Amino acid sequence: MKITLDLKSIMIGFLGAALLVSIISFKNNSDENEGKFKTVIGEQGIVILDSQTGAYIIAPVMRDFGKVQWIKGDFYNTHKTGKDNKKEN
Repeated sequence: MKITLDLKSIMIGFLGAALLVSIISFKNNSDENEGKFKTVIGEQGIVILDSQTGAYIIAPVMRDFGKVQWIKGDFYNTHKTGKDNKKEN
């Protein structure tokens, strides 16, 4: 049995393999940003938001070592009233 390969068959084989590899290795990047909780850490403190309910907690900058005062809130209520729920010092 004699097997002969022509240029057309080789090109079709390489293109098919490249297509198969690109389909298998394709990664959907939108999955990494989909989660229930979003966390933001900044100079003013930490905010953790529950993206499904709108509830959040804030940890302002620590004034004393080891003491963190968490402040609870609801994004939708805060947005309606326009009042900040941070405690007055």
